[in-house]
Amino acid sequence: MKMSRGFFPTLREDPAEAQIPSHRLMLRAGLIRREAPGVYSLLPLGIRAVQKVAEIVRQEMDRQGGQEIMMPLLSPAEPWFQTGRWQDYGDEMFRLKDRAGKLLCLAPTHEEIITGLVRDAVSSYKQLPVLLYHIGPKFRDEIRPRFGVMRSREFLMKDLYSFDTSPKGLEASYQKMFEAYQRIFSRCGLNFRPVEADPGTIGGSGSHEFVALSEYGESTIVTCDKCGYAADVEKAEYREPVPEPPGAGDGEADRPEAGSPEASTRAEVEKVATPGAHTIAAVAEFLGISARITAKTLFYRAVYPGDRSELVAAIVPGERDLNEWKLHSYLGAVSVEKAAATDVMAETGAPFGSAGPVGLHGARIITDRSLPKVHNLVVGANEKGYHFINVDPERDFDISNLTDLVLVHSGDRCPVCGETLGQAQGIEVGQLFKLWTKYSDALGCVFLDEAGNSRPVIMGCYGIGITRTVAAIIEQHHDADGIIWPHSVAPYDAIVTCVNTRDGAQVDVAERVYVALKEAGIATLLDDRDERAGVKFKDAHHNGFPVRV
Repeated sequence: MKMSRGFFPTLREDPAEAQIPSHRLMLRAGLIRREAPGVYSLLPLGIRAVQKVAEIVRQEMDRQGGQEIMMPLLSPAEPWFQTGRWQDYGDEMFRLKDRAGKLLCLAPTHEEIITGLVRDAVSSYKQLPVLLYHIGPKFRDEIRPRFGVMRSREFLMKDLYSFDTSPKGLEASYQKMFEAYQRIFSRCGLNFRPVEADPGTIGGSGSHEFVALSEYGESTIVTCDKCGYAADVEKAEYREPVPEPPGAGDGEADRPEAGSPEASTRAEVEKVATPGAHTIAAVAEFLGISARITAKTLFYRAVYPGDRSELVAAIVPGERDLNEWKLHSYLGAVSVEKAAATDVMAETGAPFGSAGPVGLHGARIITDRSLPKVHNLVVGANEKGYHFINVDPERDFDISNLTDLVLVHSGDRCPVCGETLGQAQGIEVGQLFKLWTKYSDALGCVFLDEAGNSRPVIMGCYGIGITRTVAAIIEQHHDADGIIWPHSVAPYDAIVTCVNTRDGAQVDVAERVYVALKEAGIATLLDDRDERAGVKFKDAHHNGFPVRV
């Protein structure tokens, strides 16, 4: 391609809308143009980079036995009602009606469509397993689209679906995709980590995210350098710290009755005044104790299918933060939102900060699994300005619902080996899900086994954000002057710059080098524009072509 005939609209100044390097550089280098919030056109250089990534993905899917199909972007509403996700997706789903008044949506994902397709075509175990994939646009009405194609309302995605007859078959399909994703992101030149993840609205159980490390990423992960454990903070398992000797922390020596996990006596509950102390830090300071022997009670309203709801009290160690995703996952609710102050007052007779689990009957109590080990705990007394001391969780409130509720941070102990965890930011570029029979049960996707019995197909789902991967590559491969493309995904491998197009000898040599490179199978641009040499050099560097002649 000769640049004099090409469409390469670069920008000389940084666009005001761009907040991160990939967004800024994709706009300046002429890869994308914004049409509306979260909606972008892909221009010729952008298309070529996207096609390079998509081709790597396609090769690795085919290598594992995947078969490519093309599913519609418009999806009928009926299967979404059957799975319950018409409501679950909420405002993120673009909904519309055709001229006959029939409900449709712009597909945010394709589980419903692919399950119906296989249901209608597969009837016997002899036809399974099968791996089907699709590369096409997805649509999600993001409340805050930002960072260019990193979080947009329309994006290109690869999703492969596995259909198996047994859990063992699902494990084999999952492992195939895990290995394929490692090869894909390595070939794309990314520094990435596979981490344990929460399945979210896709559902099922068992999931890994592939995260490209970047300071601008929206995913926070914790990692262990010793054993290799890695997880999204939403999924990371909390491991309690090694107990300190009694009296070792912040005033506990002055209040031995206030206890620790090692307390040998369990004193009677006592209500004490804590005027003006509405936070854990304020309560601990007022009582002269460590926050480690306090617990905070957080109230939520959980909504379930059929609009049934309940008030939930989540009890976590006072010095820790609640992981709302863990609470949501444990409850299996459609949504979990912070409860209104009026609900808390009606249930406990106290405002936030003074509410606690003792004597609580109208709310379902979910307790972090570490708290029963702590005796002589301090909690809200359900009366404004008062707290209970000497509370024993096993004795004084309902602990029938125990689970891990704590948000894990850097510095916590690894749940596998006990070493200290580190923390990093990253961009989620792919995710694997074990769907099991979530969709096949809802949509009647079954097969006849060798004995002639009808059984639900066992499914997996495996997605890669193609356009997001391009942005992640640029986040990791750039300098102050522009993109530095890895060869595998560069829009063009080489650029030949004719410094002076009015010099016939230069033009002739440039043309001969350009033709020779093309004939050698190297995708090459010829910058034959009538521009100053400095402009050409700057554009070549800004666009990050690996070879510049």
